[in-house]
Amino acid sequence: MPIAEFKYDLGKVERGYNNRTLYINLTDMTLTSRSVTEKMKSIFVGGRGFNLWLLWNALPKDRIIKWDDPENEICIACGPLGGTSIYPGSGKSIAVSISPLTGSVVDSNAGGYFGPYLKFAGWDALEIQGKAKSEVFILIDGDEGKIVVEDAETLPSETHLLGEILTEKCGADNKRSISLVSAGPGAENTLFGCLNFSWYDSKRRQVRYKQAGRGGIGTVFRDKKIKAVVVKFSHLTADINNPADFDLLREVGPEYNKEIRTLDPQQRRMAVVGTTHLVPIMNEFDLLPVNNFRFGSHPDAAKIGEKAYEKKFDPGFDGCWVGCAVACSHAVKNYELKTGPFKGQRVLVNGPEYETIAGLGSNCGIFDADWIVEMNFYCDTYGLDTISVGTAIAFAMECYEMKLIDGEATGGLEFNFGSKEAAMNAIHQMALGEGFGAIVGQGVRKMKAIFAEKFKADLNVMRDIGMEAKGLEFSEYVTKESLAQQGGYGLALKGAQHDEAWLIFLDMVQNLMPTFEQKAENLHWFPMFRTWFGLNGLCKLPWNDITPEGNKATPEPAKVIQHVQNYAKYFYAVTGREVTVDDIIFMSEKVYNFQRIFNLRMGFGRRKHDDIPYRAVGPVTVQEYESRAERYDKQLREAVGFSPEGRSSKEKLEALRSFRESQYEKLKDAVYKRRGWSVEGIPTLEKVNELGIDFPDVVALLRKYA
Repeated sequence: MPIAEFKYDLGKVERGYNNRTLYINLTDMTLTSRSVTEKMKSIFVGGRGFNLWLLWNALPKDRIIKWDDPENEICIACGPLGGTSIYPGSGKSIAVSISPLTGSVVDSNAGGYFGPYLKFAGWDALEIQGKAKSEVFILIDGDEGKIVVEDAETLPSETHLLGEILTEKCGADNKRSISLVSAGPGAENTLFGCLNFSWYDSKRRQVRYKQAGRGGIGTVFRDKKIKAVVVKFSHLTADINNPADFDLLREVGPEYNKEIRTLDPQQRRMAVVGTTHLVPIMNEFDLLPVNNFRFGSHPDAAKIGEKAYEKKFDPGFDGCWVGCAVACSHAVKNYELKTGPFKGQRVLVNGPEYETIAGLGSNCGIFDADWIVEMNFYCDTYGLDTISVGTAIAFAMECYEMKLIDGEATGGLEFNFGSKEAAMNAIHQMALGEGFGAIVGQGVRKMKAIFAEKFKADLNVMRDIGMEAKGLEFSEYVTKESLAQQGGYGLALKGAQHDEAWLIFLDMVQNLMPTFEQKAENLHWFPMFRTWFGLNGLCKLPWNDITPEGNKATPEPAKVIQHVQNYAKYFYAVTGREVTVDDIIFMSEKVYNFQRIFNLRMGFGRRKHDDIPYRAVGPVTVQEYESRAERYDKQLREAVGFSPEGRSSKEKLEALRSFRESQYEKLKDAVYKRRGWSVEGIPTLEKVNELGIDFPDVVALLRKYA
């Protein structure tokens, strides 16, 4: 028997919107529909914007809640452009919640079919509040027009098992009509649980997954006793968004897909190797994290690079949404597991992507492609963010090698760099909430406090080498030589994640922003434009990973303006709202500034919260300095005016540190000014008035800091 049920009229999408959202409270089993206003669409657009607005209004006004309070919500949305099957990269889901890692609002996105199916099933966004008394799964049936909450006590929580069971149960006659969101046992027992978003791979006859990994939203999901949210929708068509100008959509979408199919084989080969193409590039330019971001390259990097995985990936089309020509969602088929509860079984492993390879691989000193596949599988099925897992393990390994902790702390695990078995054991422990893995699973910020309190580790050293910002573990790029990406990490709203301002490639590989002023300007423009993708349900890869011919000759090649203009046409074709490139940036500024203010409401969102560990800025140890001594000595002479001759490495380290830290503070000032924020990094009243987000509670909050 259902625990709760709600029937609704299916309705019809109009110009990308259903004009309603679905609210579920698991404490009292309230299921209801809420209206989307024209003002909500005008200011927040959709996707991440809708999620932030729903969460803002759902939280208590009189206190700051914690992530595991019943009042916390998980909000998931797509966006008005999401679900288009003839425009590449239109299948994103965006999730928002209060993060277990940061204590503030976090957003994370994933591919798969869930977001589009949710919209076509009748809902522009889903908000889940409260906590169930026992394990449940939620079915949103977009064919029948009903939502059902059912008991899930007997269902497994491991994603690869749960997905097959529920896809069969809810869509036996048409498995392709099913998409689900799940987490896993690792999400229950760590603070960096991820959400797995599924789609059914008809060719391989298996359920596939993409992850919304960042910030521990999967941990919130399991804390609410949700095993899965399933959406069913069977009637996908090219015009299902009921676009304002379908003829224009049929022009811009196929043309873009044709460009990708023509140029990708000549450029990144995403359809063959996915994001693994980044491994050799990052290694060549000294940007691949090695041994907890100490170094940027390693002679064994080729063992975990694109050539290694090209041989392992199962050939065939690998798009995580219908009709996307980038087709970068590769998988290793029939991989036989060597460890853990499923040892000896043959499984399909989604990925690995670059971030997983660099995080679980090179950053932990592991250069074994098969072991990375193994860890990738278990992180996914356990519901663990591979970025946070890799960065947290790497930090623990360095603490072990520096003798800040010992075998007593690790429970006997020899936690040296390159220790594949120890890393794998820690991942299995995370799933069980046991042993040293349970400590690593608390994340880098809490590990620093635990190591200092329990094992008397030097907190100042750990602050320098613990790669987290705002509580979120760094994604996998060495930023010592890229001031732009230092700002991209430190000034990001949710913490050190590259999806807001991935400038390291443009800065270090293509040298497209050589001046300080260009870096500051781009730290305004790029986060705003990339925010726009999250408002509309779009993937960023088609925009900048495949570039049109002649792009280098344009005034600002980093922005790939030809593609941006195409997105403006796409937005008009679906919504009927005519926009320019400047309009796109202005639309995003509304939501971006609102999220910064949301951080302020949660007790964050000021200058001091934009600090980053020094290893992100420069070399911490003598070993790091001496490994690149020629480079650093030259910088001391030319940029600092400090003569390194006859100086000890320690003296040179201190001189370089003083200079680089001052540069980062100057960058903060420049970016805050460009964004219309105070020197403390707070949006001004003038700015929120300009943006039209001067709601009474926003103004009252900002006046406290004026």
